Amino acid sequence: MTDDSFQLYDLRVEVACPAGKRIMCGAKEGDYFTLQGEMLYLPPNQGVSIYSLSSVLPLLPAKQRVTDPNDWMTTDTVIACPDPNCPSSLKIIREGIRTFSHSETTVVPLPTNS
Repeated sequence: MTDDSFQLYDLRVEVACPAGKRIMCGAKEGDYFTLQGEMLYLPPNQGVSIYSLSSVLPLLPAKQRVTDPNDWMTTDTVIACPDPNCPSSLKIIREGIRTFSHSETTVVPLPTNS
């Protein structure tokens, strides 16, 4: 049996709000959610705007993967709120690395070496 493991970063996506500015998306400074594998977790009694989530969601699978240090996906971490009238932003923070098994995440088999 071959090792079918792979690793992904856990992510923390945190809200940043400029002091004294009116925030339109309902976010508060320090609000956050975490992503572990494919599972998104919010702290109790905290929400996230679906519009803000839509701006960051396409980037998260790539941010979970190890990338080259020179790749913009490694260095660019702050995503603007999609509302042009809202000055808040979301910061994607890579946290610990978690190991997953291919066979536990999909029914598609790995290719065999023949």
